[in-house]
Amino acid sequence: MSCRIDRLVAAQERVVLRISGRLVGEYVDTLRTSLEQEGRAVAIDLKDVRLADLEAVKLLAAAETSGTELTNCPRYIREWITRERTETKPCKPEQGTGAREDIEDA
Repeated sequence: MSCRIDRLVAAQERVVLRISGRLVGEYVDTLRTSLEQEGRAVAIDLKDVRLADLEAVKLLAAAETSGTELTNCPRYIREWITRERTETKPCKPEQGTGAREDIEDA
């Protein structure tokens, strides 16, 4: 099964991109292009997605961070998005370490 992206115009100038099938490979690029072309509020309906790859999850996470609503998101995709966000957060340096303490201890 391939991927299908249906564009639906909902109330109040909102567009829904309904995805069905396998969101992998070249279809991720197609979705990325579709999102870039929209000039209004967008929601992505994932109810009929059967498979997603890492690049799809990264795109969905970035889109959601930018204000795109993910509706009917399968649990495994939601959990994967959460893990990706946790793993890609920049590490903050620990407080209380560094040269200043070395000087004070000397």
